[in-house]
Amino acid sequence: MSQPLLDIQNLSVRFRVYGGYLRVLDGVNFQVAPQERVGLVGETGCGKTTTMKTIMRILPQPPGVIKGGKIIFKGKDVLGMESWEVERMRRREVAMIFQDPTAALNPVFTIGEQLFDAIRYATGKEESDHRFLREVAIRALEEVALPDPARILTNYPIQLSGGMRQRVCIALALACPKELLIADEPGTSLDVTIQDQILRLINRLAEERKMAVILISHSLGVIRDWTERVWVMYAGTVVEEARTQELFAQPLHPYTQALLKCVPKLTGEGIAEGIPGRIPDYFDPPSGCRFHPRCPYRMAICSQEKPRLYGTPTHHVACFLYQEERK
Repeated sequence: MSQPLLDIQNLSVRFRVYGGYLRVLDGVNFQVAPQERVGLVGETGCGKTTTMKTIMRILPQPPGVIKGGKIIFKGKDVLGMESWEVERMRRREVAMIFQDPTAALNPVFTIGEQLFDAIRYATGKEESDHRFLREVAIRALEEVALPDPARILTNYPIQLSGGMRQRVCIALALACPKELLIADEPGTSLDVTIQDQILRLINRLAEERKMAVILISHSLGVIRDWTERVWVMYAGTVVEEARTQELFAQPLHPYTQALLKCVPKLTGEGIAEGIPGRIPDYFDPPSGCRFHPRCPYRMAICSQEKPRLYGTPTHHVACFLYQEERK
């Protein structure tokens, strides 16, 4: 991969709770190239959203505690940035679409007021520049294919459907050009038709604006159709990374293989399989590879040593099954 736009190196995050710390992220490594569409997939609670919030520096601290690692964005460590540098990054370079549009939008302000605030924040314009703010806001709503944007500016979030609210969140994120978009389950609460429309919209805007995208999703079908490369997370660690088509054609890690077997079968060949066991307790996670208690191929070394990512330039896996073959 060329010089990455984003390079997460050995990121470790814990959450302080009564009696100790939850070891949520355990040495996450993750890269995104300029203009690349990357998918991040894994079970609920594996640390996907925590990773993205840490990139944006919006992780609540406390209870969150960043124990180590680096987040290099355009050659500079986000974790070492001054507050004004973080603000500039959010204004001009990185945007995030949150999972729940109902929680992301303030119910007591109109859509127009919230869009105007976002545009002022990104451009530095004053509130008196009302004509400019209105033009940019209407153009942003038009880009996300919302009908009658002038009327929607006067609406409150509760007056819009779920799909319309999600489109407003996309407009808020992309009203001004950005280099990286983080889309955290942008269609999770929507029906499949509206979800497909939203994903097509994000894809179109990414191509038009030459923007990199990190798409977080539980849906392997969505990841397969809309990304170029996939990172698979399990219990706070990255276990596999590959080009999308290669990963679906030849999954290597036992967890990735099990995850693909969980996809519902629509061919009448039987029901989908599940993964035995449960996600480990972050308060006292397993030693070594965190997946080894659920892995059918576990070896003695799996509980003694944490595997690192190794492999070919296009496919990496953190599993001792391939250590000699692919290192």
